[in-house]
Amino acid sequence: MVNKSKGIGFGILLGALVFGFSFWGISFSLGPEDATLKLFLYIPAYFFLFIYIVLLLGAINLNYYIKNDGLEINWGIRKIHINWNEIEKVLKIEGRSNLYSLLGASWPGYMIGLYGVKGLGTARMYATNPWEGFLYVKSSKGFFGITPEKEEMTKLLQTIKEKTKQPVEVVNMDNMDPEIKGSSIKDDNFYQLLFRLNLIFLGAFGAYLAIFFPGSGAPNFTILLLVLAVALFFFNIGNAGRLFQFSKTGAYALQIISIGVTGLFIILALSEITLK
Repeated sequence: MVNKSKGIGFGILLGALVFGFSFWGISFSLGPEDATLKLFLYIPAYFFLFIYIVLLLGAINLNYYIKNDGLEINWGIRKIHINWNEIEKVLKIEGRSNLYSLLGASWPGYMIGLYGVKGLGTARMYATNPWEGFLYVKSSKGFFGITPEKEEMTKLLQTIKEKTKQPVEVVNMDNMDPEIKGSSIKDDNFYQLLFRLNLIFLGAFGAYLAIFFPGSGAPNFTILLLVLAVALFFFNIGNAGRLFQFSKTGAYALQIISIGVTGLFIILALSEITLK
């Protein structure tokens, strides 16, 4: 009932690139004399790798099932069963929603965790691509956001109507009052510009090191600068998404900090490699 191939593929590729490079970079940059620093870097790296693996396994086993006595949501090894008599209301959300993470994670094709939905409230998302619409299930067990495949959507909605004896309300987010819906980080041109500049700076830094570092005689510690820049980038974009709904300036500032730090690291690497 759910198309999850994009989220799984992107998640595996992203995890392999980011964590693979990070662990290699830490190992390559620091020698036996830096054992304490290496330990301090490995501990959070392994912690976030564990969390990422849990999220990825959840994406692999994300499914929804219609049972005789209710709706079942599977995520990883967890099963959430919502009896039909526990469902209080179901909204079919259409259009582009304004979603932001409160305690969750997402990447293209996957969204999991507690999210705010401007104009509606909060929802525990177990979804693939809710930006294009989702089902908002209000129940006594909580509020859930799910994204069945289009061909399964009609069947699920019909079953909900029959079992709960309640109509399904359609809400088009594109027609919602902008004052209620608020601004989405995905539609903010200045934020998206800063985000792209961050990617350009990181890409340029990586390309520069790949071309000029080998055989330069520069200390291995230079590679660690890129590892730290990547870590700061992901930390800041995760927090900027939450901060944006309360302070656009704060979200902009986090992106500018990432750009500034990466730029500084590029200058340091330049002084170690090219200017020696």
